Amino acid sequence: MKFSAKLMAMMTALLLVVVSMATQATEYPLPEKDSRLIGENTTYTVPDDGKPLEAVAAKYKIGLIAMLEANPGVDPLLPKAGTVLTIPSQMLLPDTKREGIVINLAELRLYYYPKDSGTVIVYPIGIGQLGRNTPEMITSVSQKIPNPTWTPTVNIRKAYLKDGITLPGVVPAGPDNPMGLFAMRLAQGQGHYLIHGTNANFGIGMRVSSGCIRLRPDDIEALFKSVPKGTRVQVINQPIKFAIEPDGKRYVEVHQPLSRTEKDDPQTMLIVLTRAIKAFEGNKETDKEVMTQAITRRSGMPVLVNVGTAEVDVAAASQKISFAVPVSANAD
Repeated sequence: MKFSAKLMAMMTALLLVVVSMATQATEYPLPEKDSRLIGENTTYTVPDDGKPLEAVAAKYKIGLIAMLEANPGVDPLLPKAGTVLTIPSQMLLPDTKREGIVINLAELRLYYYPKDSGTVIVYPIGIGQLGRNTPEMITSVSQKIPNPTWTPTVNIRKAYLKDGITLPGVVPAGPDNPMGLFAMRLAQGQGHYLIHGTNANFGIGMRVSSGCIRLRPDDIEALFKSVPKGTRVQVINQPIKFAIEPDGKRYVEVHQPLSRTEKDDPQTMLIVLTRAIKAFEGNKETDKEVMTQAITRRSGMPVLVNVGTAEVDVAAASQKISFAVPVSANAD
C-alpha cells in the first residue's frame, strides 16, 4: 500500500485540520459460538467541510485503509462533498479463541474480548511497515506503562537522520512522544513489541510502525484501562475470513494481503487459500463465481456467497489503494 511521498506530505498537512473526535469504542454483542457475523454497515454523506477521509474514519472508529477498501476511488485527501461513503462496520470474527486480545494483521484490526462481558470491542490499528513486519504470535501483556518514554533503536535513528531529523537517545513522556500516553508491552521475545498510542493524526489502519501495534489516543486509553496484565494476546494474519451462520448463510470477507516486497500490489497479488477455505469454496452451497469475485474485489466487508445470491461488483477492483509513509511517522 503505497502513495508517493509528495502525496503523503499533502495528506499530512490536510490531516492537521482534523479535530480530535472522542467517540465511544465500537462494541458489539458477542454472537453464539456457531456464529461469527457482527455489526451492520452504514453510510455517510460527505459534507462540504474540506476535511480528509481520515476525519470520517476517526469518527466511526475505522482504519483509513478499510475506508479505502470499502470506497475505492474516493480521494483520501479531499473526498468530494455529497459522496455517499460506506462505513464498513460489519465484519466476521477471526477464526480464533475468543479470549483476551486478537489482532488480525491483514485487516488492521484489534479485537478485545473482555472476560465474562458477552461483548467484543473492535479497534483499528497501525502495524509494522514493509521490512519491519509485526510478527504472528501468541503471547501476553507483560507490562502496562502509563506515560512511556521512547528509546529509538540505532536503525530507527539512522532512518530519521536520512530524513534530516536527529533524534535524542531517549524521548521523554508527553505530547511529543510518538508512543502516545499509554503502552502495553508484550512478553514475546525480548519485549520489543508493544501496543501503544500515537501523537500523530494519521497512520491508523495502515502499515506505519517499526513493528509495534498503534492505536488512536482515545482508543489506547480505553484499552489500557480495560486490559489486565497477563491478558492473552494472539496475532494472526488472515486476509480471508469465512463463516457459515446458524441460518445457513455463507459469508466470506476478503482484505488486501500484506505486501512482501516493494513490487507487490496488494489488490492483485495472490492470496494463498488454506485447506479450510478451499473446502468452504468447494461446497455445493457456495457460489464459486461470487466467491471468486469477492476475492478479486477485496472490499474488506462480508459478502454473501450462497448459491443464488447476487454477484459482487468487481468494477472497483481496478482501483489501487497505496500508501508510502514518511520516515517521521515510523516511531516505534
